[in-house]
Amino acid sequence: DAEGRDGDAGGGGGGDGRDRPPDDGGTRRVARGSTGREAYERRKEFEESLKSESMDPRERERVESYLRGTNAHSNRKRRQALREDDEDMDTSRLSDPARRALEKRRKKTDRRLRAEMDRVDSKRADAAIAAADAEVVLNTEEGGMIQPENDMERTYKLTQEQLRRDHLDEQTARQIFDLKLDQYAPYGMRYDRSGRCGLMWGRRGHAAVLDCHTLALRTEFHVNTTVRDGTFLHNPTMFALAQKDCVYVYDDAGAEVHRMDDHRDVFRMQFLPYHWLLATVGRPGLLKYHDTSTGQLVSTHRTKLGACNVMTQNQSNAIIHLGHSNGTVTLWSPANSTYLVKMLCHQGSPVSSIAVDRTGRYMVTGGADSQVRIWDLRMYKETHSYFTRGGAPTSLDISQRGILGVAHGCHTTFWSPDALQTKVKDPYMSHKMPGCGPVETVAFRPFEDVCGIGHQKGISSVVIPGCGEPNLDTMEHNIDPYQDSKQRREAEVRALLDKLSPDMIALDPDVVGTVEESDPRRRLERQRDLEEEANARKAAEGEKPKKEKNRMRGRSKIQKKLGRKQKNVIDAQVMKLREAREREKAEEKANLAKGDDNGGGRINEAPQALKRFFK
Repeated sequence: DAEGRDGDAGGGGGGDGRDRPPDDGGTRRVARGSTGREAYERRKEFEESLKSESMDPRERERVESYLRGTNAHSNRKRRQALREDDEDMDTSRLSDPARRALEKRRKKTDRRLRAEMDRVDSKRADAAIAAADAEVVLNTEEGGMIQPENDMERTYKLTQEQLRRDHLDEQTARQIFDLKLDQYAPYGMRYDRSGRCGLMWGRRGHAAVLDCHTLALRTEFHVNTTVRDGTFLHNPTMFALAQKDCVYVYDDAGAEVHRMDDHRDVFRMQFLPYHWLLATVGRPGLLKYHDTSTGQLVSTHRTKLGACNVMTQNQSNAIIHLGHSNGTVTLWSPANSTYLVKMLCHQGSPVSSIAVDRTGRYMVTGGADSQVRIWDLRMYKETHSYFTRGGAPTSLDISQRGILGVAHGCHTTFWSPDALQTKVKDPYMSHKMPGCGPVETVAFRPFEDVCGIGHQKGISSVVIPGCGEPNLDTMEHNIDPYQDSKQRREAEVRALLDKLSPDMIALDPDVVGTVEESDPRRRLERQRDLEEEANARKAAEGEKPKKEKNRMRGRSKIQKKLGRKQKNVIDAQVMKLREAREREKAEEKANLAKGDDNGGGRINEAPQALKRFFK
């Protein structure tokens, strides 16, 4: 009986007392079809195995990334803040019966709620284990990069001709080609999410869709007007072109499907696939979000920084990054009327290009000062920078494996993934196109080691080993390059059902699904504590506060200075101004109440509208 009870407890619900087979990892650890108690015990065993030293560190990191998300530290701090708020809850506004009911609920736990939370946590643990196991089982392909045989060799000296002749197979070597299109140049190029099709557009009115597998044209037409930018929509059958007057939507046959009159003088476009939003910005300096599934204009934001010609998106959180002529970069969301973050990236020179890696950790900016700066978006600080020879960087792009492509002049330089984290001395590869500069666009092809370059003479396609993701996620919609029409229709319907709301776009994507602090007073106090800690750290580092200039004609008043400050940023200077403003208000009230010897009584008896005339 003792052995049977031990076997029952160890097996997590095996009532017959038989020994459970040894846990050899894999999906056997997933509690599928078990009761709530069994799932709870299985989750406890899994958490204990995560804390043990016998587990592989790489496997532990992979499972924890699925279990707790990519921003586990902020989630842990948010849960701790919620517990503190529950302990120090302000009950002064509650009635006596409500206060007694709250105390009763605190003392006596709700068993039904606790059981439901245990079941939810067990499901989350099961999903994390299944996702980690699927990653090991499915992602079996590994991307390879060029490795030098000795210290004297340099990979950036390898040309495309040598690569095609000595190192590539016949199918891959076909991806190295040049299209000479002088009549409608300069050209730009962009690929769809699956990497099957490429969209080419010429500034003088030429547009074409190329099948990158067969190297055959799917469609080609002329619009007889200026084309500034182009992008695919939810699948390769529809794409949008930013023409001289407004934005037009075409299908894969070249027929005009829709005309967006709300988007005028557009310079750059980005499509958010998970939200079905088309974001545009142009000469008026207006950032507009358009829902392509319903045809409704979601929001319009005034950047107040003039015309904008640089735009990209953060694939991890769908935040739009805009580069401006004053050297700043602003981050935008359709749910906020003002920018979320504003960074001075290139002082004294306009931002010419911008790119964000797929993890959302690093941002790369290029300016007219020929500098390529690497920024850590977790701290919003610059880590290091590179200098480009031959011209300012006109286009930037980061591949799925983290290779950075920089287009400057008639050159295109490619840096290894380590160049984003630390400063690297030599680039990974380079490609020169004499007489074709400056380069308009550089774009990596998804799931392939190919990069498309649009320049003043047409289109060039080069092979960059190791830049494409070798494993295809079949759970994603519209990224299968071999899907037929039936599969495409089904994927389109599923993508519409899974469409996210524009209000869910935020800097921290893990905020979705969490509980916000209920007490605004506690939230403001916590924010003030964080600001004081940041100011103290800044003072310890020796940074001097910037002294604001005195402005004429009443603009140096404290109320005007507070109005010029950002409302979502509070530092030591803002706190000083607010304290000075409060002291001024207190003195004014005291003077009005006390009055002076000459006319104190008259001041108190005078109407409120005439009190400002008394000195």
